[in-house]
Amino acid sequence: MADSDPKKQQDSLIITAKKWGAILLTALLENPLPPAVLATLVFAQHARPFQPMPMIFPPLLLFSTYLNIRGYKIDSAGTTAALSGAYLVIAARRKAGLWNKFGTRGIVRGATMGLALANVVGGGLGYMFGSRKKESEEKDGGL
Repeated sequence: MADSDPKKQQDSLIITAKKWGAILLTALLENPLPPAVLATLVFAQHARPFQPMPMIFPPLLLFSTYLNIRGYKIDSAGTTAALSGAYLVIAARRKAGLWNKFGTRGIVRGATMGLALANVVGGGLGYMFGSRKKESEEKDGGL
């Protein structure tokens, strides 16, 4: 009966959430792939027919990937979160019919919006809880 204690269950849920947050944070900070994949999906969706407003995002997301590779992981996480959130707002404004959601374009659109949401959450956590002191020690130690 000790396992059914609500306080212990709440503590374990909080610990589990922190562990998942740490995994997301590490995945985003250590890996420059999420913004590059999002840039690829955005380009694939809006290149033909060319749509100028959404096409602003791929070069900026690739710049965020470049920041991550150069060692500015916290800044990259914040940039990725901001750009992904802005794209998510723009993409959510478009309405797709029921049948269009299950085609190839609908699946790509869903994957793009899902990845953008994951980038907002992961990048936001990375930017909020990242240690600039640790980041600068890693950059100085690597030279």
